[in-house]
Amino acid sequence: MKPQKFFAWLAIAISSLYFIVPLIATFEFSLRMRRGEYSFDAYRTVLSDGNFQASFGYSMVMAILTIAMITLLVVPTAYWVRLRLPQMRPVIEFITMMPLVIPAIVVIFGYLRLYNSSSFLPLTATTSGTDLLFLFGLMTLSLPYTYRSVDAAMRAIDVRTLTEAAQSLGAGWWLILFRCIFPNVLTGVLSGAFITFAIVIGEFTIPSLLNRPAFGPYLQLIGANRAYEPPALAIIAFAMTWLSIALLNIIALFTKPLPSKA
Repeated sequence: MKPQKFFAWLAIAISSLYFIVPLIATFEFSLRMRRGEYSFDAYRTVLSDGNFQASFGYSMVMAILTIAMITLLVVPTAYWVRLRLPQMRPVIEFITMMPLVIPAIVVIFGYLRLYNSSSFLPLTATTSGTDLLFLFGLMTLSLPYTYRSVDAAMRAIDVRTLTEAAQSLGAGWWLILFRCIFPNVLTGVLSGAFITFAIVIGEFTIPSLLNRPAFGPYLQLIGANRAYEPPALAIIAFAMTWLSIALLNIIALFTKPLPSKA
């Protein structure tokens, strides 16, 4: 084996051990809830907990809504900027970078200041309004990742040629967007969607300050009061993340761009 390949494989092995060994230790500790033997009691306790089911179900619904809304916002924006307003790309990229440098706690305090019960638009006065505010906060956090995933997918296709070909066949803008552009950037959309899913499931700051029954605050509560259930929840969260990555790879492997027919 050549020295370059040897050191490359050595680096991969060391990196793998760095991530896998703590994970194995966490899994092993989560099995020790029953004294003197291994068991899945911690997992059964967590999965049968009504608060776990409610918080995870709530976060799943919010994740689906966030993915749908951010996709409907980002895909047309990235398409229009690339087609008609290329000079605005630096401005749009700067705006989408802002959530990375502004902490989530600053974002949510700004929302609370603008939309509290004494403001012109009192969203926090009702449960549905607070849920809507939570959705806006999640969209803000996921914006940088979704936009860059979609923009990278847009760069891989000839947007102008696809648009002109569809227009020559009599297609309108919405038909072009959903029949020509969207299928060709599906991999980028899915990549952003799974990152958004991970953000929503693990978000703690925004739901805790808005008093929403999300999965992140539940994880913190269990971690502060239990011994064996937090490692079990960590393993479950890792499993969900790996499942999302596997689904992304499978869909990217078997999904081909649709023909650009109007």
